[in-house]
Amino acid sequence: MIAVVIPCYRVRKQIVEVLSAIGPECDAIYVIDDGCPDDSGGRVESECRDPRVQVIRHAENRGVGAATVTGYRAALAGGAKWIVRLDGDGQMDPALIPLLVRPIQQGRADYTKGNRFFDLEGIRTMPTIRIIGNSLLSFASKLSSGYWDVFDPNNGFTAIDASVARRLPLDEISPRWFFESDMLFRLGVLRAVVVDVPMRARYGDESSSLEVRSVIPEFAWKHFVNTCKRIAYNYYLRNFNIASIEIAVGLPLFAGGMGFGLSHWAAGSGSGVATNSGTVMVAALPVIIGVQLILAFLNYDTQNVPKDVLHERLGPDL
Repeated sequence: MIAVVIPCYRVRKQIVEVLSAIGPECDAIYVIDDGCPDDSGGRVESECRDPRVQVIRHAENRGVGAATVTGYRAALAGGAKWIVRLDGDGQMDPALIPLLVRPIQQGRADYTKGNRFFDLEGIRTMPTIRIIGNSLLSFASKLSSGYWDVFDPNNGFTAIDASVARRLPLDEISPRWFFESDMLFRLGVLRAVVVDVPMRARYGDESSSLEVRSVIPEFAWKHFVNTCKRIAYNYYLRNFNIASIEIAVGLPLFAGGMGFGLSHWAAGSGSGVATNSGTVMVAALPVIIGVQLILAFLNYDTQNVPKDVLHERLGPDL
């Protein structure tokens, strides 16, 4: 049974058309009106006659992540085996749902997501600011989640196996725009297999509620926190290997060497006295060794992407 979850906020113009494009392979559709000021849920209730559609309302806006979690809970309670998340603004083609779910059904993935960067021709339709932003966010997400082989982390066109969704700490996942990146972090902690599915970028007259400038500091901090958590969980609490030593020694050496070198450079610049070669070597050596150890850790980490499908090892009631 495939269930579709659609968070709705300011998508009144597009939502009915999106619903009409969802094929018969989907058994249930949950429309989450997230305190939408345009009453997207009301339009669905008055104009959509599809018996699969159920509208769930939030009294106030909680964020796209919270709306998705509400839909996940409803889909799990309804007995869904696979849950697809689809935006209501028409940027995602519902015809791709079977393609998105297929790797999970075939036992090749626990979670799939769209990747708008696979087709280089399709990227030309994407606004330049989104291309730059997604590229930077993708690298930050690789660090915080450990999924070095996936791209386009903020793509909300996703599918997940229900047994894996039950294992997620749904109450702890970021409720707003950081939701997709936080999902990848949580899946990485579970060691779930994530697979990208190519899709075309589609942009029309829809408007985004995301203020890029306002979320940059928040995203940067949350990615940093998740990166630290991931390294602590995967390299010290659950396991301990050569990479654990490399990062534990490499970071202090690099930071110490940089701090020592910069402090002596500043002192020399202020006094007009040149720094001697011995001091330069004392600063440079730990920096060089630190960089080598950090690169060795990253090399190990990129090879440590989860490859053993999780839902194949979980019972349906877990």
